[in-house]
Amino acid sequence: MAYELAYCIGRVAPIYNLILVVFVIILFLKLFKIKNKKTFIQPWKLLFTAVLVYVLEEIVTVLEMAGLFDVPGIVYPLLEAVIITLFIYVLLLQRENNKK
Repeated sequence: MAYELAYCIGRVAPIYNLILVVFVIILFLKLFKIKNKKTFIQPWKLLFTAVLVYVLEEIVTVLEMAGLFDVPGIVYPLLEAVIITLFIYVLLLQRENNKK
């Protein structure tokens, strides 16, 4: 029974993640429409890029689970490395801005 539950959750989790990320993307787009020029928005743009990479990763996962194509094993670690690198750069960029 527990195995079946874990299997079912594993199959639908990427789809639910994509649905939740749609809301996050909508919030990002609303943020980018702010006209205040004093707002330091560059880290948010990079964070939005990381979210888009995550969306790409989830879409690839869903398509692979559907059996449409096979993905080489190196793709997922590379996408994760891009996301982590962007997060670290966002933190460093924000730290530099706070020093000013």
